[in-house]
This record gives sequence, C-alpha cells and structure tokens, in this order.
Amino acid sequence: MLRYCPRVAWSKPSWWVAVWIAAGSVASADVVELKDAATISGKVLTEKSDAVVVDVGYTILVVPRSAVTRVVIGDAPAAATQVDSGPRQAAAPTGSAPTMASAGFYQTGNGAGGERSVRELVKDLGEAVVQVRTPAGLGSGFFLNEDGFLITNFHVIEGETQISVEVYHQQGGQLERKAYKQVRIVAINKFADLALLQVEDKDAPKFKHVRIGNADALAVGERVFAIGSPLGLERTVTEGILSTKTRQMNGDLYLQTTAQINPGNSGGPLFNLRGEVVGVTNMKAAYGEGLGFAIPAERLRYFLDHRDAFAYGNDNPGNPYRYLAPPSRSASSPIRATE
Repeated sequence: MLRYCPRVAWSKPSWWVAVWIAAGSVASADVVELKDAATISGKVLTEKSDAVVVDVGYTILVVPRSAVTRVVIGDAPAAATQVDSGPRQAAAPTGSAPTMASAGFYQTGNGAGGERSVRELVKDLGEAVVQVRTPAGLGSGFFLNEDGFLITNFHVIEGETQISVEVYHQQGGQLERKAYKQVRIVAINKFADLALLQVEDKDAPKFKHVRIGNADALAVGERVFAIGSPLGLERTVTEGILSTKTRQMNGDLYLQTTAQINPGNSGGPLFNLRGEVVGVTNMKAAYGEGLGFAIPAERLRYFLDHRDAFAYGNDNPGNPYRYLAPPSRSASSPIRATE
C-alpha cells in the first residue's frame, strides 16, 4: 500500500537540457555535444523536450535529448551563460554553491562537473531547504531563486492559506532560525502534487537556492540523498540509491529510492551527488522501509515553465482544472437518442 507522506500534524509526530549561449557575438556554427564525447556542428533550428534539430548543411539531423549533454550556440563555450525557459542567468561555477542572475526564475544544472560528498553538499545546500508550516502541520520545501520563490508538495498546503516558512541562515559560522510568515501561494497543481510559494516578508534577505537537474540522466543504482523535516525533525539528511526511475503509479512515473522518506519530508528535494535537485519527495510505502518516491525533475520544470497556467486565485483555490460529470441518460434529459 502506497501513501503520500502527509504533513506532520501538530498533535503528534507523524524540458530539458540547459542551453548555453555565448556571451559575446554569435559564431558561425552551433555545437551539440553528445554523451559519447562526440560533437555535431551546424545550425540549431529548434529544441524540443525530446530532441534537438540541427541543420548540418547537407541534411537535417534530429538528435534525441537523451544523447545530448549540452547545446552551445556559437563555438565559444568558455564565455557561455546558462539559461532556462526564462531570462538569461549566469552558470554556476563547478564545485561551488549555485549562482543566478536576479532576472532568472530558476537555474538548471547541466550534469557537468564531478561528484562531491554528501557532507560537502549538505553544507552548501542546506540553507536552501526549508520547513513549510501550516496550522494543520508541516512539510519541507526548497528555494528556486534568491527572491524567495520555493517549491513544496500541494498536499502540504492543501486547504491552507496561513503558511509560514522556517529557514536556517548561516550567520558567523552559526545557524540562525528565522520564520517568515508572509507567504503567498503562487501556483498549484494538485494532480502533480506541486505548489509554488513566495516569501514576501519585507525584511526577507536574498535566499540561497538550488539548481534543477535531469532525472532522465540518472542511472539505476546511482546515489541520491534527501534533506527535509521528517516527523518535524528539521535539517535531517538521508542517503540511498535510485532503485528505479520508472515506477508507475496512478498513470505517472516516479523515482523510487532507498533514501528514507517519512511524513514531514514531503515537498523536500532529492539531490544527486552533483548537488542538483532530481526529484521532489512526496510518498512512501505505508508498510515497508527503503521504499520512498519522488516526483521527477522533468515534471517539476514543466510545472514551473507553465506556472501561469496553474496560477492560484482566491476565487479558484483548488486548481484551474475541473472535471464535469457526464450528462444523464435519464428520461428527463433534453438530449435523446434518435430512433
């Protein structure tokens, strides 16, 4: 039996690869770098969720996304900047905390750079992971940018509008707990179990934030780790492996991991060893251990790229979607079958 990791009640514990654009003038050829260290030079015509289309002069190639490591517009990758579907943003230096131009909304990882230890990554990323509190309970979340936009699960805030976020700031080598109580619901998709919030406190600083990775690039058996607040125990780290990345449940695919996921972890990040978010933790097996589940990063990016379509409003607190009952076939129905 599977169940969502619920928010902890107060009464009891309980599309795509990143595009690289040359900062200077655009060179005569674009370059598509492949995972086998080969490259394709030509003109990139379009980039889709599953393929990159390249004109090489004598023909047009359709390159599967799964074979691409990055796309360089122009042939000077050393001066590149990384962008997502929003405005341009600077690429994060390898092995350092992520950076982002203030005009960007979220930053993607390109899978490059070496892996680091969980200990190093937790030190760099821990400040970007938060505890999300409501009158009914709590869950976890993580910042997408320095302006206070963060992700959590829909079921963590379902039916609630009074939300606060607790952050642990690094101050002089010490961790300082700070609660932010002016939190706005920006967008929700209950079918994907995702919610986008924003901290709007006037005294809020620029927040540390994460990079969004590529779950499709993960290999089964690869090590991953989660940070969250299981049973209300904030700043808890659990490590495991990716058991499968194609666990089908209720018509969607989830990442399955042996990293321990418990009530209170909901909405928190699942990281790879490059410090990129590859999933959003949201479920566990009700009767078993080492059976945790996370929403893949691709679904998270889709939600963020189309966040306007899922915008929250007080007059529509559930979701933009509405399912209508089928018309009745009773005798009183105005629609009759022809004889």
